[in-house]
Formats: sequence, structure tokens, C-alpha cells
Amino acid sequence: MWILYALGSAIFAAMVAVLGKIGLKDIDSTFATTIRAIIMAIFLFLVALLLGKFKGFSLASFGTKAWLFVALSGIAGALSWLCYFFALKYGPTTAVAAIDKLSIVFVAILATLFLAESITAYKIIGVLFIALGAFLTVLK
Repeated sequence: MWILYALGSAIFAAMVAVLGKIGLKDIDSTFATTIRAIIMAIFLFLVALLLGKFKGFSLASFGTKAWLFVALSGIAGALSWLCYFFALKYGPTTAVAAIDKLSIVFVAILATLFLAESITAYKIIGVLFIALGAFLTVLK
């Protein structure tokens, strides 16, 4: 089931790139990212409400470590989107999206270093192909 969600993520991410590029034509990238974040927050709040995710919720249900890492993840996500929309405004959509997918390479490295995830020959080959693909996509 997670694979279907991952594919959905990829499809919606592609839509973000194309729709974002169109929307950025006459607007500042930082302002656009801010508006996008507000819309996302409202949308996600409504989805969580609709799915009953707030039943039994309390701020105390999160530990300090959970809050810290969720907050840091939010900041990293915001920085990622600020960079992405700036690059999207001024760069070619396909190249920006390809370079953005290098995050997979960084995730593989960081997950190996900090999450003790195993690294296999297949994963190394896959990551190298992703890096090569991003490089080839950027070439003119």
C-alpha cells in the first residue's frame, strides 16, 4: 500500500513543479511559497479534521524530542520549498525537478549515517543511477 502512496506523492510533486512554474510567472518566489504553505496548512488541517485525527489529541501527547524533530523537519521543508520555488522561477522546470530528486541521494547517505539503515550494492547502484539521471537531465 505504501507504494501507491509513494506514486501518488511523485505524481502530485510533478504537478507542483508544473503548476508552480505557471504560477510563478508574475509573482515573487518567496511570496508564492508563503501563500502555498498557508493553503497547504489549511488544506491539511481540514483533511485531518475530516479524518478525525484530532480525537484524543493533546499537546502533551508529543514528547520534547518529537516536537523538536517535527519542528526541525518543518524548517527543513520550508527551506527546501523556498529554494525549490526560487529555482523553479528562474530555471527550466525539468532540470529543477531532476536536481531536486537528488534528495534521494542525500537521504540514502543520511539514513545510512544517522538511522543505521543498511546500504546494499543495489541501493548504491540505484543512487548512482539517480545521480546520473539528474546530471543527464540538466545537460543541454
